[in-house]
Amino acid sequence: MQWVVLCFLCNVPVIHGNFQQYRVDGFFGDSSLGVINMFKWAMKEMNMDSTIHPGMPIANFMTQLLPNDDAFEAGKQVCEAIQNGSRVIFGPFDRAAADHVQSIGRGLQIPVLQAHWDPRDLMTNSFSRDRIPAHVNLYPSVGNLSQGYREIISHFRWKNLTLLYEDEDGLIRAQEILKLEPETHVYLRKMEAHPEMMYNMFTDMKDKEEYRVVLDCKTSSIVPILQKALQCNALTENFHYFLTNLDLHMVDLELFKYSGANITGVSLIDINSRAVAEVKSKLSSSFPDNRDQYSPFYNAPQKISTQLAFVYDSVRLLREALNGTLASRRQLNFTQAVSCSRATPWEDGRDFYDFIKSSTVFDGLTGKVQLGNFGERDVFRLNIYQLSRSNLKHIGYWEPPSTAQMQLIPRNETRHRGPETYKLVVVMVEPYVIYKDGKYEGFCIDIMDAIAERLNFRYEVIQSPKNEYGNCDELSNGSVTCTGMVKMLVERQVDMAITGFTITHARAKYIDFTKPFMNLGITVLFRKPKPDPPELMSFLAPLDNTVWAGIITVFLGISLVLLLTARFTPYEWINPHPCDPTTEEVENQFSPLSSLWYVIAALMQQGCELAPVAVSTRTLAASWWFFTLILISSYTANLAAFLTVENVVSPIESAEDLASQTVIKFGTTQGGSTMDFFRNSSNPTYVKMYNIMERASPPVWADIVEGERRVLGGDYAYLSESSSIEYRVERNCDLMQVGNWLDSKGYGIGLPKDSDLTDDVSREIIKLKEEQIIQSMYDKWWKQKKDVDCSGGKTQTTNPLTMQNVGGIFLVLIGGTIVGLLVAFGEFLWIARQNARKYKSRWRSEICKEFRFEWKCGHGFHKSTENGLQNIPLTKSYIKANGGQDITYDRNIQDDVT
Repeated sequence: MQWVVLCFLCNVPVIHGNFQQYRVDGFFGDSSLGVINMFKWAMKEMNMDSTIHPGMPIANFMTQLLPNDDAFEAGKQVCEAIQNGSRVIFGPFDRAAADHVQSIGRGLQIPVLQAHWDPRDLMTNSFSRDRIPAHVNLYPSVGNLSQGYREIISHFRWKNLTLLYEDEDGLIRAQEILKLEPETHVYLRKMEAHPEMMYNMFTDMKDKEEYRVVLDCKTSSIVPILQKALQCNALTENFHYFLTNLDLHMVDLELFKYSGANITGVSLIDINSRAVAEVKSKLSSSFPDNRDQYSPFYNAPQKISTQLAFVYDSVRLLREALNGTLASRRQLNFTQAVSCSRATPWEDGRDFYDFIKSSTVFDGLTGKVQLGNFGERDVFRLNIYQLSRSNLKHIGYWEPPSTAQMQLIPRNETRHRGPETYKLVVVMVEPYVIYKDGKYEGFCIDIMDAIAERLNFRYEVIQSPKNEYGNCDELSNGSVTCTGMVKMLVERQVDMAITGFTITHARAKYIDFTKPFMNLGITVLFRKPKPDPPELMSFLAPLDNTVWAGIITVFLGISLVLLLTARFTPYEWINPHPCDPTTEEVENQFSPLSSLWYVIAALMQQGCELAPVAVSTRTLAASWWFFTLILISSYTANLAAFLTVENVVSPIESAEDLASQTVIKFGTTQGGSTMDFFRNSSNPTYVKMYNIMERASPPVWADIVEGERRVLGGDYAYLSESSSIEYRVERNCDLMQVGNWLDSKGYGIGLPKDSDLTDDVSREIIKLKEEQIIQSMYDKWWKQKKDVDCSGGKTQTTNPLTMQNVGGIFLVLIGGTIVGLLVAFGEFLWIARQNARKYKSRWRSEICKEFRFEWKCGHGFHKSTENGLQNIPLTKSYIKANGGQDITYDRNIQDDVT
């Protein structure tokens, strides 16, 4: 940055009789030109004060810009100014440079006047007796300010609060607020610059009902933060925001007047005081063009910032000090040579400093100015302001050191009005206002009836021309043209306007609004997509593909294991001719094909002529039956769900989807608040959507009734307030609401500017909301008064069962299979051992012999029973028929099978 030094008068002190001019140097860091010009203007005003020394300027002055973060250069410029005759150093405001300038002034006994926030007040007394003071700080001490914040919040009697701070300095400013624990629980949240993170923070606060908020941030951050809160619906009547920034009066809060939230802040400046009005009037004469960057009013017409007020009060303090020197007839030597290099202090510097700090108490722009023994300012007043429908209202003040000086002005009670008759203009839109059976009814009419009953007035209803809400547009020649209900309010043809009347910044310039009686946002109305026709293989849908693959695998696997088990176990080899005990043949009922048949019959829940005999095969069969029982039950239940639930996929899920496609047209009401939202938006997606709607042919503009008709016709989406869309969706099962709110706004009652009805009606709206009366009215018109019920619609999607859902039955089946195999193998080994003992053969040879046979035989192949494998027992009657003789078999018969 290029730094400029501006010189206005000569540098040499002028002696005129017993009066000497002195030189003042103003040093400014990263400051606006408006602050510098405020200093020059105030110095000129002081020089023109004829009460001090008629006909002669009091002081020469210079202004210089100090580079940021360069203490060496700052010290060099200050020393050069002192060597050239400067006897009062003003500034700088920058905290880092201020410390260095203080040390130079203290060493050379040159008074330094500053006004900046100094956090050292909390750690050590910056005005310590351990050093010779030489500086004055008009900024109140951090500890006293923080105490003021705490006492004000204590008056609110908050049980919980959330401290939103932008940087670590915010915690220092709020250190007394943190001491409210344990009576008040304090949540700490540091704000992030990223918009999405801030959005998530406010959403989380709303969900956790953190309705009491202390906001500490820079002046430039107030509006963006509150805008983000407004978008998240975290700026409603439930919320109370207390701002610690001393420049709240500088911020344009027009957008938040009708949000419903209680926004309270503080300032050292009484914006309604006569002194402030006089200074603003003089400044306006000296700087008539607010667009001039050199003007103190640049970018803030007719508003004096706290920094400008400190500049003015500091110069005023110099004037009071000079009056003190003249009154005391103390001759000060302003011509003494003072140098940084020789460390030569100003001999009269301490006396002049005493005159400054002991100056007569005066009322400045920042309130009463009175200094302590060490140049500190402990006497000040925190003016408390609250945002109202018209401007910031002064509701009280706080003065240190205790709460005894805090007086909050109570709100005026609602006036009981006489039986007057007011004119009410409406737009005919269901369910807000309806004309039926010769009278008006609807949601808004119910609200007006409740308010009229409480305030004791009557009203007559007038329909808006062309059934139009209306707006006001500024033309290029400076004139304003209004339409619809807005025009009737501006021209005071009516007293109130109600329907779905959206509170917007553009309308609020020309009319007043009450507190919102309904909060809402823009959303999308779209036709419900038709469900896809069922697929040919839809019967497979209840189970995931992995489950089907698992079923096929275990089906083949169990069939094979059943075959193996039946062959291994000796108890599945039975006599095919039980009436002939002399037969040497046995057979196994489980062949490869019969094993497959048995397994699939159990899976299909059907009977089968096959029946396992051995323990091992029965164990395996039981495991398979359990598996099929659970599987078929789960399949049947999920199939029923699939048959009754339709899988509906919408082609659009959000406004972004609308903007990124070309098939589906979309539109909104022409001239309404929704159109203004897209037209004035800075969001690229919404700007693109407005341009698409503007260029569309044929036009896509439509009111809510025509919009609903087009939506039902297909390939059209209608953008409107969520409340109107919810009403349509509740009454037509073919419609649905798509996506989340695009913004957050409110419906209010419109009134002419400065109407005396506004405050009273707003208070009654708040009471009706607190008593849940408006909510019951909403339920009546949205939920109860309808002829259809869409709640039973098929709108959900059932997911197929995955392996995670049915994996347990697979484990049971595997376990049963393993047990069956082990039992069959054990039976096989046991019988082979028994045969080896009986026939005195080797166990291994019996095992090999039986193994070869079992895998050589097919179903129905014969085998000698004398090998020890069990046959079906002969009955007693059969034995008696054969003379009661035991039947024996020749062991030597070969078991060869051909």
